[in-house]
Amino acid sequence: MSAETSETTESMTGVSTVKPRQTVIAMPEYHPPLAGRDALRLDFNENTLAASRKVIECLRGITAEGLTKYPEREPVERIAAAHFGLAADQVLLTNGVDEAIHLVCATFLDEEDEGLISTPTFFMYDVSVSLMTRRLVKVQADASLEFPFERFMAAITKRTKLIIIASPNNPTGATVSRKHLLAIAAAAPQAVLMVDEAYYHFHGETTMQDIAAVPNLVVARTFSKAYGLASLRVGMLAGNAELMKYVRKACSPYNVNGVALDCLPVALADEAYVNWYAEQVRVGRERVMAGLDKLGVPFFPSHANFVLMKIGPKHGELVKAMRRRGVLLRDRSNDPGCDGFVRITIGVEEHVTTGLNALKASLEEIGWSA
Repeated sequence: MSAETSETTESMTGVSTVKPRQTVIAMPEYHPPLAGRDALRLDFNENTLAASRKVIECLRGITAEGLTKYPEREPVERIAAAHFGLAADQVLLTNGVDEAIHLVCATFLDEEDEGLISTPTFFMYDVSVSLMTRRLVKVQADASLEFPFERFMAAITKRTKLIIIASPNNPTGATVSRKHLLAIAAAAPQAVLMVDEAYYHFHGETTMQDIAAVPNLVVARTFSKAYGLASLRVGMLAGNAELMKYVRKACSPYNVNGVALDCLPVALADEAYVNWYAEQVRVGRERVMAGLDKLGVPFFPSHANFVLMKIGPKHGELVKAMRRRGVLLRDRSNDPGCDGFVRITIGVEEHVTTGLNALKASLEEIGWSA
């Protein structure tokens, strides 16, 4: 029914209906394919094994009474801040990085402001920016899928109020150098630059040490990947204390659940586990890329816990064939510039072996050729 027909109907019947904001009607919607994931999870870039044993022990120690209490976020923020060498007022814990993105958009974007991203990238940037403003500027990467630095710089205007960049980027695995990130922050002093470092542990380069000196820089981290806490939904924002004061003001006081807050200090303290898992991924990533070379499958060099493969017209057939073998992949063909691309998550050694064996058999089954 058109808007004109709807208005006519209402005037005739005298009945009005509640309508959402126009930005909500126009914004894109994210539909994660979560159904039926009882298989080897090489689709969502999660930790493919488990959280550390110390976290599991912590979970077993949570009491029934503990579940009756409202969670206290600030004491755990102080622990997280100390772990990362920051002041407590520079850190905000969030309900995963999804909430961190939403909070930054809600805090800094007015209706006439511009948000700026490079595509393809994490779809929730599009969703959260579009909820606040219709002025989302997207700079599309070329066929290399590398970050288009020069064109991105040229897209910054006086209206640019928020810039979001993932490094390493999802779904490409490409990175943006610290030098380029700081240049972007300097070129847009009127805008917040949010650097999403969800995949930091698999790459190692960060801008977190720059937040005190760069007043418009905010860094996001997740505990869903290397730490294996995706189901607990806990992330972190770190930034200049003056900026974080306003983000904190926009945030619910009980946004992170108590179970997550109990487990996070234990997960942070178990550095041996996180370092072990990150090394498993780094070694596995090299194995996967070498295996793809051997199979003749084109791919994009990755610095994250996944590799993006160029399968072509048979991308859907491959995903189905892999599922039949008990392995889940993620079809990224709907992402801008990614038609025919499929992403495979890198996990521990055993899972990498299983994934590569299933991939070889599935490619043969569907009659794939480069």
